[in-house]
Amino acid sequence: MRDACQLASRVLESISSACVPGITTLEVDAMAGRLIGEAGSRSAFLGYRLGSVTFPGHICISVNDEVVHGIGGPRRIQYGDIVKLDVGVVHHGWVGDTASTVAVGDVGSDAAKLLSVTEEALEKGIEQAVGGGRLGDISCAVEQYVTEHGYSVVREFVGHGVGRKLHEEPQVPNYGKAGTGPKLKPGMVLAIEPMVNLGSASVRILGDGWTVVTLDGKPSAHYEHTVLITSGKPEILTWREKTLSPSKVK
Repeated sequence: MRDACQLASRVLESISSACVPGITTLEVDAMAGRLIGEAGSRSAFLGYRLGSVTFPGHICISVNDEVVHGIGGPRRIQYGDIVKLDVGVVHHGWVGDTASTVAVGDVGSDAAKLLSVTEEALEKGIEQAVGGGRLGDISCAVEQYVTEHGYSVVREFVGHGVGRKLHEEPQVPNYGKAGTGPKLKPGMVLAIEPMVNLGSASVRILGDGWTVVTLDGKPSAHYEHTVLITSGKPEILTWREKTLSPSKVK
């Protein structure tokens, strides 16, 4: 799990640096696929089946009002965009899953604050990922921090357990009540991933069957870490530097 998660983080760091004005989202996706393949691994997302449809990308790449599950294509990234990158890899049979939101240049104060609060909400949730606690402690911490800052958490999509498979039990909502839910036990591994909207929490799925967008067209942010529950402090298996945004983008 540690090896898989560190690979996912390295891929995320590399493609984050590539998110500059003019590059297409498909080119970013192809870069991720190449890096994953060079490591002798495969994408956890490519070919993932949901009902009758399968995901066609190596990563999820979602821009501005796209929340999650965006598909790489001809769209060119623009100065001022916020780009959500979600990387999942299968490495020697184990899954690593992580995500970040990249600010491409000056995104404005509203979007910049949204990104900061969302990443901080993830940190608040991780602080509660302690053996002996309850799953609701994580969910409550995320929701409380987000709503205190006037934003809304997406409810239709949640975090999850992760291990041999990309999505395992339990589900990890970004909303809930402290002291409720399954007991957290050492050895459990959770993908904690706040999805936070600047405006309403309402979302819809586009005609491609995958891309989730905000209903009001306002921006959304997404951050994710894979976290190991221990008898002490939680271990962030996908640890990385706090910001992955390209610097001094012109």
